[in-house]
Amino acid sequence: MVKELEIRDGAQVERINKLASEAPYEVWVSTDVIMLDARSLLGLYALVGKKVRMVAEDDVDPKQFFRLVDKMDR
Repeated sequence: MVKELEIRDGAQVERINKLASEAPYEVWVSTDVIMLDARSLLGLYALVGKKVRMVAEDDVDPKQFFRLVDKMDR
């Protein structure tokens, strides 16, 4: 399952990290070049200003995942 978003600033990085850490499933961040765990704060800071794809396993409830990513995009 994939949903795109743009990482705009440090506050959003911290929100993504916190929400991914609280999720009952793994959340990954993907670009054309790398894929990293969304709980990796240092990795997320390297992606500020970039459009990324948030990724979860296919067995995750789509509604739950899309709500999570929407919270990350605020």
